[in-house]
Amino acid sequence: MLEGLSDSLTKTMKKLAGMSVIDKKTLKEVNKDIQKALIQSDVNIKVVFALSKKIEKRALEEELPKGLSPKEHVMRIVYQELVNLIGEKPEKLEITHKPYIIMMLGLQGSGKTTTTAKLARHLKKKGYNSAIICTDTWRPAAYEQLRQLTEPMDVPVFGDPENKDAIDLAKKGLAECEDKYDVILVDTAGRHKEEQDLLDEMSELSQVVEPDEVILVIDGTIGQQARSQAETFKHTTDIGSIIVSKLDGSAKGGGALSAVAEIKAPIKFIGTGERVDDFEAFDPERFISRLLGMGDIETLIEKAEEVTSAKSEQEMLDSIVSGKFTLKDMENQLTMMNKMGPVQQIMKLIPGIGNQLPANASKITEEKLGMYKILMQSMTDYELENPEVIKKSRIQRISRGAGLTNDDVKDLLRYYSITKKALKGMGKRNMGGPMGKLMRHMSR
Repeated sequence: MLEGLSDSLTKTMKKLAGMSVIDKKTLKEVNKDIQKALIQSDVNIKVVFALSKKIEKRALEEELPKGLSPKEHVMRIVYQELVNLIGEKPEKLEITHKPYIIMMLGLQGSGKTTTTAKLARHLKKKGYNSAIICTDTWRPAAYEQLRQLTEPMDVPVFGDPENKDAIDLAKKGLAECEDKYDVILVDTAGRHKEEQDLLDEMSELSQVVEPDEVILVIDGTIGQQARSQAETFKHTTDIGSIIVSKLDGSAKGGGALSAVAEIKAPIKFIGTGERVDDFEAFDPERFISRLLGMGDIETLIEKAEEVTSAKSEQEMLDSIVSGKFTLKDMENQLTMMNKMGPVQQIMKLIPGIGNQLPANASKITEEKLGMYKILMQSMTDYELENPEVIKKSRIQRISRGAGLTNDDVKDLLRYYSITKKALKGMGKRNMGGPMGKLMRHMSR
């Protein structure tokens, strides 16, 4: 998620953590790095320079908080100002009554239809029984796309590809769904800002549907153009909240988030990948924590709760905190992490790991994960519980049994050693030295 911006900001924070003196000169150096990173992510240049001035002013004028060193104080200020840049607090989707009707809007290509399915999946995980009404009569494949996306999650889609009357589809869908579901999602046709007929249809649909909330889906790849897009839709209908999609592969995602926040439009969710589960509630503090390489343990726990029982989740957390981490633990955790999403994304949620592992470890591929599991299946229970006994003869036996090489076994053991070391540091509350101290002071 926003890999380029994250890498740049993480390097800046590491650089700041290593500085021996914090003065005007070093502050300008840090600010220059932050400016470069944000401008490359298409954040408005005026906004970037205003943020830089705030950081410098606060760093030079604010009294040093008790328990923080000067560089930790500056790191804390950078964190807080970046949070303010994209929104001060999370805005939750509140289902206040049933059925709660949500109307989905967005330009063509914004990912609105896929996002509608992702929102339905999110609601299902939260215990809500939802249905989708497809009123997109402009794109022939819209109904079929929704049906294919939602069929595995048992969410019904109401629509008729032969019916070209969006208003009629909405009325019939509402009549069918009204008393049966907790939440009804109305997917509308993607439109261009200039297409007045579609904007008129959107306005008429809104009057017929009488939604409890209107959600605008904005493509994260458009950067700071998101501001004018959001403003255009706000003039046509009452936008209640925004979802920013496609943040996984976007170099301009920072610009989109900051532009939307600038006009005080509440971002409630973000799309973080192509899978239907790559979708999460937007929390500015958690988001910036991840961008700065500090992890996001709360999101990690939430994801774990979705795929594990309470017992296995507690066992996972106990092994992380205690530092008693075996290959068997790692096998179980990698399996669970694979269910939670792409491994490299999950690793970055763990404080003290995402910014410590070498690139080839933090960006472990699904293919390599499969190789590791095959190797561990070739080990005895004793070896899995006591990895330190795996030496030359055992390495040869394990590689032969798995049909792989000795170097593959050594690669697995290196990965295990690095992971165990990082987790042990987390258990002692080190979390990466100065970075860990910073995390403990963030909420002060």
